[in-house]
Amino acid sequence: MKLDEELLDILACPKCKSRVKLVGEKIVCVSAPCGLKYPIREGIPVMLIEEAEKPA
Repeated sequence: MKLDEELLDILACPKCKSRVKLVGEKIVCVSAPCGLKYPIREGIPVMLIEEAEKPA
């Protein structure tokens, strides 16, 4: 399921408040120091810091 562009425009990283973008099947924070990757489950972004994947 593709996320709506309007939804991506209003979402922000809950940790650093930066914009996010869709990369594959994850929502990624565009802030280089933060860089958390949030999962999408059943078409719903899970924007919880505890559920985020940390950058490598």
